[in-house]
Amino acid sequence: MPTFNVSKNKAAELLNRMRKLRVKEEEFDEKFIRASGKGGQKINKTSVCVFLRHIPTGLAVKCWQERSQALNRFLARRRLLDKIEQLQKGFIEEEKKRVEKIRRQKRKRSKRAKEKILQEKRRQSEKKKLRRKPEILP
Repeated sequence: MPTFNVSKNKAAELLNRMRKLRVKEEEFDEKFIRASGKGGQKINKTSVCVFLRHIPTGLAVKCWQERSQALNRFLARRRLLDKIEQLQKGFIEEEKKRVEKIRRQKRKRSKRAKEKILQEKRRQSEKKKLRRKPEILP
């Protein structure tokens, strides 16, 4: 396992996730290329961008999010594992939770809940009617 510029917990979490998805480090084809963008001469001299391919699935990721090659290697692996998980399970766990939460929020209220809300609104309007000044008839 290569060393990354991240905490031991994050590296262990990545290893754990790789084990869970049954992905081995040997299955990765890793290349380092020069990134594009801001940085001028420095960018043209250093190969910070990481191109990572998972050979069995053919999925590939390119990462040049950070200035550190080691950190980009870590982030590329994390992104590739996301893609592999999505391919294997059809979804990413966190994504599934987020979608489910939105679904619950948008779900229609039950008939009973609607009736309760309307009943409360009627009661509130009655209170407000009682607060009005009495009308004087001509």
